[in-house]
Amino acid sequence: MIGSESDDQPLLTSTQNPLVKQMRRLHNAKERQQEQLFLLEGTHLIQEAAATSYPLHTLCATPGWQAAHADLWQGIAAERRELVTDKVLAAMATTVNPDGVIAIAPRLTRNPPPLKGKLVLAIDRLQDPGNLGTIMRTAVAAGVDGLWVSTDSVALDHPKVLRASAGQWFRLAMATSDDLLVEVKNYQHQGVQVVATGMNAAEDYWQVDFTKPTLILLGNEGSGLSSALLAQSDRVVRVPMQPEVESLNVSITAALLLYEAQRQQQNH
Repeated sequence: MIGSESDDQPLLTSTQNPLVKQMRRLHNAKERQQEQLFLLEGTHLIQEAAATSYPLHTLCATPGWQAAHADLWQGIAAERRELVTDKVLAAMATTVNPDGVIAIAPRLTRNPPPLKGKLVLAIDRLQDPGNLGTIMRTAVAAGVDGLWVSTDSVALDHPKVLRASAGQWFRLAMATSDDLLVEVKNYQHQGVQVVATGMNAAEDYWQVDFTKPTLILLGNEGSGLSSALLAQSDRVVRVPMQPEVESLNVSITAALLLYEAQRQQQNH
């Protein structure tokens, strides 16, 4: 039932309600793909959706959350609003302790990363949603023009990706690619240098001239980039580390390279 906006809007109390079941289905990546919908959980993501005018299909909140965020509840673009009990909200959420609000959002067509951007990021076979979300957050902070992710990486709209992005997911041009090698070649045809990261590289990352249009390639947490992407790259760089340290987290590597690029561009 679609609730009204009045103070006497009925509470959804049953965890067997079809809406709850739909929310539970959207925990699964295949279901999100099939339904072209995904979940937004928590006040901050709802606020960022409102700030970027991202539409919602359904907004669900507890009465306590609604009372504390009345302007947001009324102001956000949502086709349907439902007040629910704490128990129902917990049944809907992927988080252990939801903060009182959850929404279903449509998958919209996103602007892909520009071919002639100053700085673009591409990630191959990344599996950890926390890493991807953190990279998104850093990319927006560092002024990246867009992000490519291989289709065999974690889904862009995985709930943990969204949370780890701290809402910056809404502000980043992004797309998935069936073949990152094709994307790399397209950028190179536009005169963009492609800089990859590799453990055995001879160059340190700060030796690259990031004032040139650049595509930065990052790889899987364990195995790094594919041999084909490494071979196609114009330069392969490393983050120098002490011998006893095997590797850095990929999101930290991303931050180091992106902020070196920002530093060079600002001083250029």
